Formats: sequence, C-alpha cells, structure tokens
Amino acid sequence: MLKFLSIRDLVIVDRIELEFLPGFTVLTGETGAGKSILIDALSLVLGERSNAGDVRNGCERAEISAEFDVDGLPKLTEWLRDNGFENDGEEAGRCLLRRLVDIGGRSRGFINGQPATLQHLRSAGEKLVDIQGQHAHQSLLRIEAQRDLLDAYAGSRELAQKVAGAYRRWQGVQQRRLTWEQSSAALLQEREQLEWQASEISALDFSSAEWQALQAEHRCLANAAALLEVAQMGLEALSEGELASLAQLNSIISRLNQLIDCDSRLEVVLDLLESAQIQLQEGVYELGRYQQRLDLDPLRLRQIEERIATIHAAARKYRVTPDELPELLKTVTGGLEEFSRKEDGESLAQEEKKAREEYLELASNLSNERIRAAATLAREVTAAMQTLAMTGGEFSVALTPLEQGNARGREQIEFQVSAHQGLPLRPLARVASGGELSRIGLAIHVITSKLGGVPTLVFDEVDAGIGGRVAEIVGAMLKKLGEERQVMCITHLAQVAAAGDHQWQVTKSADPGKEGKISSRITMLAPQERVEEIARMLGGVKITATTRKHAAEMLLTAREEGPA
Repeated sequence: MLKFLSIRDLVIVDRIELEFLPGFTVLTGETGAGKSILIDALSLVLGERSNAGDVRNGCERAEISAEFDVDGLPKLTEWLRDNGFENDGEEAGRCLLRRLVDIGGRSRGFINGQPATLQHLRSAGEKLVDIQGQHAHQSLLRIEAQRDLLDAYAGSRELAQKVAGAYRRWQGVQQRRLTWEQSSAALLQEREQLEWQASEISALDFSSAEWQALQAEHRCLANAAALLEVAQMGLEALSEGELASLAQLNSIISRLNQLIDCDSRLEVVLDLLESAQIQLQEGVYELGRYQQRLDLDPLRLRQIEERIATIHAAARKYRVTPDELPELLKTVTGGLEEFSRKEDGESLAQEEKKAREEYLELASNLSNERIRAAATLAREVTAAMQTLAMTGGEFSVALTPLEQGNARGREQIEFQVSAHQGLPLRPLARVASGGELSRIGLAIHVITSKLGGVPTLVFDEVDAGIGGRVAEIVGAMLKKLGEERQVMCITHLAQVAAAGDHQWQVTKSADPGKEGKISSRITMLAPQERVEEIARMLGGVKITATTRKHAAEMLLTAREEGPA
C-alpha cells in the first residue's frame, strides 16, 4: 500500500509530505482548493505524461516521490527483480517511485534510486494503484469498455489476448490461401517453365571442364595440317636434311676432340657444344614422337564442331556465356526446390483448418468464462442497485453470439439495465439517467475493484450526481472496501466523508511575503476538526450549532454502524 507521498513545487503546491494509513481515507475541501493535486501527483509518479504547466510558477522543477509497502505483492517483487529495480536487505519490502519534471516539461523517473523510463513507472504503477476518475462511469457506455471490464472481472484478459492472436493467425493463413488460389495459375506456369529449362540444360550434359577440353582439342584438330608441316620442317632442319644442324654439330665436336690436346682452352667450348648436342638430340626425338601421334581426323573435328555449336546455341538461348551454363542449371534447380518448399493449396487448407480450430477452442473457453462471470456480475450489481435507490432494478450482461466471430471473441457484449421494477432490460447507454449511471457505475467499480490485486484504490469524485441516503450507502460501500484494501476518495458529499476512517482537508491560501502566490495545503483532521469540516460541507458559508450537531451525529452513526 501507499505509505508516504512527497510533493514539491507542483502547480500550486509548495511542499506537502503525507503519511498514509490503511483503511478508507477521504479528502475534502472547498471547490478549487486543489484536491485534484493529489491525483495529479500520483498520476505523474505512476508514469503519466508531463508538461511545463506541472511546475509551480517561479520554480525550476517539480518533484514527486511515493513510497509503497510491497510485502505480499509477489508479481511486483518479481517484476522489480527482473528489471533491475529490486531492493536488498532492510529495504526489500519497500518500493520508492520518484519523478522530476523541469520547467520545459522534460522529466526523469526513478525506481528505488535507479533511472527508469515512463513505461517502467507505468508498469510498476499498474500493480500498485488503481485510479478511478470522476467520469470513469462514462466509459461504461462504450461496448469496448464493457467487454474489457467483463474480461477483467472474469480474470480472462490473458485468454482474450490469446483469442485475438489466434484469430489473427487464422485470418493470416486464410489470406495466404486466397492469395495462392488467385495466383496458382501463374505459379504453375512458372514452375513448368523451370522444369522445362532444367530438363533441357541437364540433357546437354555439359560442364566447364568439358568446355575447356573441347576448345583445346578443336584448336589442335583445326590446325593439324599446319602442325604436321612445321614438325616435318623441324626434323629436316635438325636431323634429316642435307645440311641438318645435328649432323654439322656432330662433325664440329669430332674435330674438336681431335685437337683438344693441342689447346686445352677448347675444353670449355667442347663442353658447351656437347651439352647443346644432347638437348638438340632430345628435341629431335620429341618432335618425331609428336609427328607420329599427330593425326588428321576430319570426322572427329566435325563432331567437336557440332558439339561446340550446340553449346553455343544453348548459351545464346538463355543469354549467358557457355561457361555460365552450369551455374544457370544450379539456379534453375534451386528455383524448382524452392517451389517444392512453397505452400500448395492442400497444405494451406490444412493449416487454415488447424488455425480455425485453435481459434474456436480458445474462443469457446473465453465464452464459457464470460458466461459465468456475466451471471455473477449481474447478480452482484443488481443487489447493489437495491441499496442505491433503485429498488426493483435489474442489471444484466447480454452475450449475443456472432456467426463468424472476430478477434474479440464469438459474442457481442452489452450491459443492460432496468432502472425500476417492471421496466424491460435495455442497453445501459439508452436508459440510464446521469444519476442512475453514476450509481450503477460506482457499484460496478466497487465490485470489480474487490477482485483486483492492486492494493491501493483512489476514487476521484466518483460519487458525483448522488446524494442523501444513497450517498450514505456509497460511503458505507467504500468503507467496507477499505477493510480489504487501502481506499482514498475525493468527495464533496458529507455523507461519504463521514464514512471515512481518516479525513484530510485541502485548503488554499496566499503565501506570506510572496505576493500573488497561492499554495495548497493538506491537513489530517482530528475528530473535532472533522466535525467542523463536515458541518461546512453540510451548511455552506453559515455554519450553525445545529449543523455542527448534525455533522457530529453523522460521524457517530458512521462509526457505530460500520460498513453496511
């Protein structure tokens, strides 16, 4: 629960520090005194957006700090730990939220001393405080709000989210199937074209290595006559002709060997010539073997030229070079494999059926939970209406089945009411007057607030539009709620104020020595001070002894009777 709230330089607040108690606390004061400042401060520290107008005139920044006792709140404790905001040791049972707003409207947030985003503050705040504004009951006129409230009451919010997700998945698969059906003819044609291309290129049985070998063999066969001629010329010049080089070299080496004894310097020349003789002889042998292997084969040449022409034709057809044909085959084959992995009508139909069945199962479970919750909520609100000057009235939650269902389930949800006995049930938005709507709305909020896990409930003038005996009953309802939760209520009604376990008074006054500056103050009232404040609420400007006596009786009666 909320233990401590510090407000500094916020709008018309100079500095306020408040220590909160369990039970039902009421805040009262003159109109315009600044009772909403407490709501504004709590909203800011719980992650509401800020603006420059939040800072008190003449000040650089506003600062709000709120300390909470979080013992018994395992979900919040787990969230703090998961997000790095957990306290240790003696501070483990507390949570401190802090918000700074500068004069430019920029702000910074902190949780347990660690910097925090607005989303962090909101996430923590949702588990700590529930604020019901004075116009909260107006939201009950919207179908969406009625559905959300019923799901919250049934504890089915998570299931409702699963239903919405299942519906989106179902619709997504259905759309894919419809798209496939519309484009199936084009896809089939594309697949057939790829199959034909793959078949034709595969039949070519072609590889880059073969291409290189074909080109080399073609060059050899195409130039076989010239190669034979040059080989024969070489043999004649080297060893077979009349003036063959090898024969002349042999003759020179023989003569040098005869004269080597005459001049030893010829040894160097002789060595070089003998080496040349050996190399020349090897060349003659290799050239002879090459000539013997070289063959004129017009048939083989024609076969190779036909193969090359076929390869060139295929390359031109697919607008690639011959070297790129193997890679093209890989691409086409990959395209066919992709088609085999693509969805077909049958698999999509099966997937759609499965997604629809999943949605229907979840939606059916949600419908069952809504039916049970609707009956309980209708019974409890109807019972509350009997005590709120609507004797014989009835509240109902109508669940109208939808033929197809949607992301919100398989039924239309609508709150219906019969304000008085004998009147038919009709939609809440069409039959409830302002006062009746306020009473019904308050009953619903009090009943649904009992079920939540938020420890602190704040009601901002939700009792507007009621009075008299009904106001006493409203006060008793809030007092009873205060036995289970920490409840605060800003009110203008003396009957509601008298029911409070504690009462704070909000006043506004000029700051001494600060011309033109106004400040709000919040004071916890002692028993006699409560009599004066409630008398003011009853009697207005002129407070008489009778008014004070009436106020004292109201406080005594509320204390003795306790919650209704």
